[in-house]
Amino acid sequence: QVQLVESGGGLVQAGGSLRLSCAASGRIFNIMSMAWYRQAPGKQRELVARIATSGSTTYADSVKGRFTISRDNAKNTVYLQMNGLKPEDTAVYYCMVSRLLVGDLWGQGTQVTVSS
Repeated sequence: QVQLVESGGGLVQAGGSLRLSCAASGRIFNIMSMAWYRQAPGKQRELVARIATSGSTTYADSVKGRFTISRDNAKNTVYLQMNGLKPEDTAVYYCMVSRLLVGDLWGQGTQVTVSS
């Protein structure tokens, strides 16, 4: 079973930057899209950004202009560059791979904490 491993989370001051990475432990087939979600304490998990195999991207309104999602298809790796971080960005960030006919893969999550 292929696993997704996130890294790059941590503690940063407001206005700072972090780059999250999500690497697959093996080859993933039939990928439709790769995405980052986040879940803050007491809140539902929400989509942050998604990138399709075509390269088209989707962002939550709250992160547009600050976050950038990218991927390396050869490495089955997805990245999330986060700039201008705000305290409200504090959450556990999860990567997700959507696969055709097979179902979604989720990572274990990485904590991002933004101090004011």
